[in-house]
This record gives sequence, structure tokens and C-alpha cells, in this order.
Amino acid sequence: MSAYAGTGRLARLALRRDRVKLGIWVLGTPLLGVALAGSVAGVYPDEQSRILYAETAATSVVARAFNGPIVSADLGAVVVAETYITLALLAALLSTFAVVRHTRQNEETGRAELLGAAVVGRHALLTAALIVVVGANLAAGVLLGLSFAATGLPLAGSLAAAGAIAGVGVAFTAVAAVTAQLSTTSRGANALAAATVGVAFLLRAAGDVLGERAGLRVESAWPSWLSPLGWGNQIRAFGDERWWVLALPVALLAAGVLAAFALADRRDVGAGLLAARRGPARAATGLLSPTGLLWRLNRGSLLGWAVAVAVLGISMGVAADEVNNMIAENPAAAEAIAAMGGGTDLVDAFLAAMLGLFALTIGAYVVQALLRGRGDESDGVLEAVLATSVSRHRWLGTQVAGAVLGAGALVLLAGVTTGLGYGLAAGDPVGRALELGGAALLRLPALLVVAGVVTAAFGLLPRWSVALSWTALIGFLLLGQLGAVLDLPQAALNLSPYTHVPSVPAVEVTVLPLVVLTGVGAVLLAAGLAGFRHRDVPS
Repeated sequence: MSAYAGTGRLARLALRRDRVKLGIWVLGTPLLGVALAGSVAGVYPDEQSRILYAETAATSVVARAFNGPIVSADLGAVVVAETYITLALLAALLSTFAVVRHTRQNEETGRAELLGAAVVGRHALLTAALIVVVGANLAAGVLLGLSFAATGLPLAGSLAAAGAIAGVGVAFTAVAAVTAQLSTTSRGANALAAATVGVAFLLRAAGDVLGERAGLRVESAWPSWLSPLGWGNQIRAFGDERWWVLALPVALLAAGVLAAFALADRRDVGAGLLAARRGPARAATGLLSPTGLLWRLNRGSLLGWAVAVAVLGISMGVAADEVNNMIAENPAAAEAIAAMGGGTDLVDAFLAAMLGLFALTIGAYVVQALLRGRGDESDGVLEAVLATSVSRHRWLGTQVAGAVLGAGALVLLAGVTTGLGYGLAAGDPVGRALELGGAALLRLPALLVVAGVVTAAFGLLPRWSVALSWTALIGFLLLGQLGAVLDLPQAALNLSPYTHVPSVPAVEVTVLPLVVLTGVGAVLLAAGLAGFRHRDVPS
């Protein structure tokens, strides 16, 4: 029997399982790209403002580290500088999660062994996952390129920019194929892949910061060429496009696939090449309670989030000190920051906008933490837990409390590190850290609403809870980040709980919206708890 027997059927099965997620990915990428491009075009509407932006982007260390090098002052180049990292990171993470879900997670849950009992080759499962994920990246890339071109940008540059995004996704598809062979758990494989994404980001940032400036263009240093995220910048979309760079992610995909197949041949189904660490002979007594078990399962994820938030917080704080210089002569950019952050002081508005962005991002942690319960239910673990003396209310209440407390710790860390970074650049680091730490905690009621939405979906519509939860969070993200810039009606903006949070430190604190958000979150949580109490498990 061929090692690839059954690949087509497994690919169709993967498409059937992920039809909603893949649809959101493939269609959402061009929609997000067009929305971001439209907002950038509104902020930098004329050549003078774009030239000023390009000069600032070429000289600012922070801009080069987070946005990458800019190739010209054309509108397309500015759009790429402002959108590339966001879209590339999304492509990288979505690709790694999808590959791991259809390979290592299938082995972890026993589905791979069951499928292997049929006429299925040794490499069919991995090959099917690769076909689906690479195809999703290519489809999203084509639609993104056509969408950019439809906004009036040059076709060649649009396709090059889209190819850069798709290339990042393809490259990290190969990375995930390898990490799925190394770890014995899907969580471990995802963690290894995410760590690789982080290293790639740091290499790209280092290469762009160390690069030499030639007019408005920055020639990246050699570390950027070691990173798949750096390869996308080296294509130089909307400049003198270097199409040959697209061969690099294809080469990495080929090498990664060969390595993954070789590693798969050297292990048993369900095992990983990295041996699982043996635990102590006796478990800690804290694991006998839902709280202790929840902490044991989520502490690694929370630590990873904390490290990422701290690094980004300090970076954003340092960047705040350059805000006035970067947009002093660009009224449109100043207006956009004021719209997102509120108030008239640009630095305070920028800091408020960054705290809002952190709160939106940490919403993903809340969704991730609470949906773990849905995974436990689907895998049959929850039914065994509820067969003990643990009640449904106690179990779900512990899950909610853990997610909200973790989100509170992360948002506080975001405020403190942002204030510390700004204080180190502008003076008074302790005072700034305390001020922004308090301002960040004001975002917690909005996160409570996010927790309420996920809990309500889990309790009332469990089969749709994953899709509904992530769709709601993405909607909040788009409304929060682009609603004000795109001048959407207030009725649409009010759908996001983040809209109602006072933009401290740019404006004064108002208590009523926070009380209302807390009440809405409590009602949603109560609805979810009541629904969970009266439905079947599993459902």
C-alpha cells in the first residue's frame, strides 16, 4: 500500500471539519487587508504626507522594528509597511494551528489510529493537512492581491504583497509539520511553532534595525534573510519587485515536508520525538480541586502570553516618546490616532489606543482559555470530571474565574510595562507605570463581556461556540481598530464593548459605562451557567 493512500479522502474530511474556519480565514484575509488599506489611504491621502511618513519610517528604530523597511513613498508601499506584519503574523499562526489540528491533535485524540486501521497510508494524514493549509494560503493570497488591486493599487505590487503574505503562511506550514512530529501533544506542537514565529519576528526586527538607509529605502541586514517574516519584506512590493524571493518559502516547504516525513518514519503513532517529561510519583494535593487543575493546565499558556505582552508593552511605551515627531506634520494621522485613543494630547491618545489594542488582543486569551472547556467536552474529559463530586456550576465557574483573572493579570502587565517603557524614554518610569497600570485595569469590564459571550455560547449553543466566540472577537477587533478611522456609524461602534471603555489616560474616567459593561457581562455569564446546567454533556 502506498504511503499516501487515502490522502484525497482525508483532505476532503479536513475541509469538511474546517469549512467555517477556512471560510473565515480565506475570505477574512482580503477583507481585513482592504479595510486596513482603506484606513491607511485615509490617513496618508497625499504625496507630501506619504513622503513624511517614509522619511520617519526610515529613520525611526521603532518603526523599522515593528513595521519593517519601506521601499518608497508610493501609497502601495505605505500600505504594505502598515499592514504587512499584521497580516503575516495572522497567516503564520493560522497555518501552524491548522496543521497541528489535523496532525498531532488527531493522534492525541486517537482519531489518527482509528483512521490508520482503514486503507490509509503512513503519510496520508500529514499530506492531506499540508494540501489543505497550503491551498488556503494560496486562495487567501490570490483574493488579497485582487482586493488590493481593486482599491486602485498597481496590480504587480498588489500580487507581490499578497505573495509575501501567502509565502509566510506556506513557510510556517512547513514549520508546523515538523513541530507536530516533535511534541507528544498538540499544545506542545503549537507552542514550539509559536516560539518559532517569535524568533522569526525578532530576527526580522534585528535585521531591519541594523540595516543601512539609502534615501527612503532601508537595506535590511543579514538577520532578516534568516527569517520567513523577513523574506516578505525582501520582495519589495510596490518597489522594484524581486519575485525570486518567493522561491524561499517554497524551498522551506519542500525541506520541511521531507524532514517531517523522515521524522514520522522514526516514531510510533501518538508518540513524539521529544520524550514526555515524567512527573513526580505523587501528584500535588492542589490537583484534586478544579482550581488547582485549571492552574496546572493553563500556567504555561499564561506565562507565554505574559512574556509577549511584557515585550510589546515596553516597546510600545518607548514608541510613544516618538509619536509627536512621527506625525507632527500629518494632520490626518494625528486625527486617526485621536479617533482611536480619544483626547487631544497625541501621546496620551497613542497610549490609550495601545492599551485598547492590548485589551482586544488579550480578549483572544479569554476566548482560548474558555474554549478549552469545549475541547474537554468534545474529548470526553468533562463527562468524567462531572461524574465526581464536582458540580457543573463549580466547574464552569472555575473556568470563567480563571480566564477573567488571567486576563486581568495580563492587562495590568500591559499597562505597567507600557508605562515603564514610556517612563524610561520620557522620565518618571514608576509614576508612568502606576498610572497606565490603573488605566489598563479599566479595560477589564470589556473583557468580562467577552468572557460572557463565550460562556453564553458554550452553555446555550455548544456546537457553535467556537465559531461564534471567535467571530464575535474578530468583530470587536474590526470595530475597535477600524471603526473610528473608517467613520462607521455610532450604532455599529456600540456593538463592541471596547467602544464604551473610557480612553484613559487621554480622557477622564466615567464610571457608568464600566458599571453597565460589568452588568452585561454578568447577565451573559448567568445565561451561560444556566444553559450549561440544563443541557446534555456532551452536547
